Amino acid sequence: MERVGTVAALRRLVPYLKPVRAGLIGSGAAVTAGMLSGLAIPLVLQWILDGPVAARDTGALPWPIVVVAALSALEALMFYLRRKLVAGPSTLVEARMRADLYAHLQRLPISFHDRWQSGQLLSRAISDLATLRRFIAFAGVFLVVNTITLVLGMVVLFSLSPALGLITLVCSLPLLLISTQFESKYAVLARRAQDQVGDLATVVEESVLGIRVLKAFGRGPQLAAKFLGQARRLRRTELGKFRVLSLLWGAIILLPELGIAAQLLIGSLGVADGTMTVGTLVAGITVAGFLRWPTDSIGWLLAEANQAATASTRYWEVRDAEVTITDPDRSRPLPADGVGAVRFEGVRFAHAGADHEVLSGVDLALRPGETVALVGPTGSGKSTLTMLVPRLADVTGGRVTVDGVDVRDLRLDDLRAVVAVAFEEPVLFSASVRENVALGSPGATDEEVREALRVAQAEDFVDRLPWGLDTRIGEEGLSLSGGQRQRLALARAVVGKPKVLVLDDPLSALDVHTEAEVERALRQVLSGVTALVVAHRPSTVRLADRVALLDGGRIVALGTHAELLATSAAYRAQLSTVEDERAEAAS
Repeated sequence: MERVGTVAALRRLVPYLKPVRAGLIGSGAAVTAGMLSGLAIPLVLQWILDGPVAARDTGALPWPIVVVAALSALEALMFYLRRKLVAGPSTLVEARMRADLYAHLQRLPISFHDRWQSGQLLSRAISDLATLRRFIAFAGVFLVVNTITLVLGMVVLFSLSPALGLITLVCSLPLLLISTQFESKYAVLARRAQDQVGDLATVVEESVLGIRVLKAFGRGPQLAAKFLGQARRLRRTELGKFRVLSLLWGAIILLPELGIAAQLLIGSLGVADGTMTVGTLVAGITVAGFLRWPTDSIGWLLAEANQAATASTRYWEVRDAEVTITDPDRSRPLPADGVGAVRFEGVRFAHAGADHEVLSGVDLALRPGETVALVGPTGSGKSTLTMLVPRLADVTGGRVTVDGVDVRDLRLDDLRAVVAVAFEEPVLFSASVRENVALGSPGATDEEVREALRVAQAEDFVDRLPWGLDTRIGEEGLSLSGGQRQRLALARAVVGKPKVLVLDDPLSALDVHTEAEVERALRQVLSGVTALVVAHRPSTVRLADRVALLDGGRIVALGTHAELLATSAAYRAQLSTVEDERAEAAS
């Protein structure tokens, strides 16, 4: 990342800094006052040495010494005040950026999340924002203040002695070239390290979530080896950063030391021949020493600026991702007497950048209160079709309507208030049973939650849990059985009493006993709602009023289960394939 890129990346933080600029300015003013206090001390020393000390007037010493002590105390106080003033604004900026990122992630389409590793998103939301907070609280302030201090320090040195000032300037100029070279190399390594942190976070997350699979197949050592390999690559990158830093620090420490040695030589000769006073020499060397921190910090501050710029770039890579599924500019309301009729009219769908369509002209009408089972071979587009109803994805051709209104003309909140979804994999959260079920209808009362559990045939097992509705279930609900998770997902889908229910293979991966339990729950759930159900099992198909066979991106057969068995060879072949797969899995 070039210098211009670094500045451009950091400039994007300005909107977040504006609301807290008073605190940041106050922090900068405090540290500037502290630096100026420290810079004034050498001038007082010059006054002491060339005045009372040179005149051997000890009676005049107390007040100058009191001034030095006061300036030292003021310097310490200002640095304390800086930290106090900057803590609130910097953490507020971090919190706001994290909240904005989280909200944006919720708005982004499913296709975005399919492309991005969760570890990369986690690293941006946590470690990258922590890097930006540190930059705002410390490095950013000192980049400005130390630059001002260096300029003022050089002015003081030249006013004391042009020779001393020139020596310091000559020794400082090479640092500009060295720092420029350092910045370009360090930027590449900083970005690589932050990306590798994201990859490492992904491996950790996947290994924790998949711990049962790893243990069952004895694959823990293999994943550990993968983790170790990535950790080693990250270590090599970090060592590369340290090597670049070490070269810079070596130059930063060496050049000022050479400058002070030269000042001592020139100054001593000046004192000896009477062209310079002792006070001037001591003051000049003290100022040069005071400028060591602003000078020495250049490398570290540039490193922090590069890391912050990289963090900012990574943050905006996600924040700039386009939200493609949004509320329409002019929304239409659903009919007040809507009954949940759903129609697919010439529906086409292709993934972004793909050269073929998943759906290529689907026409299907679901009558109010009717359950339609969607069957078809793997990859035929069944799950994609179900995603179009609640607008988890948008059609690329044709339209989907609910009660005669194109779903793209509805506000998302209005659409998803009447359309509920239960996915093939029942996703539960680390929260109570009540919170997991009420996710389908925020603000649902305990009675409404219990009614949903009764409909989903889940109330009995919930009451047997240690704390009933208040029982916290483990991450992803893995402390529950597959059937229990599936029934809680069904309860969540029906708690808001939707008119349209979309179920993606709700009986997947269940044993015979559990399948029977969930099937009973499904019969109750499907009563009185319009439902589109992806079915892979004959038991699910038999719950439906009609069955639609999807193949090649089109509906190739439509009718009751009995009608299709009698008239569609493709349907019979599909059911036969499913039964063969189940028998093979059972054996």
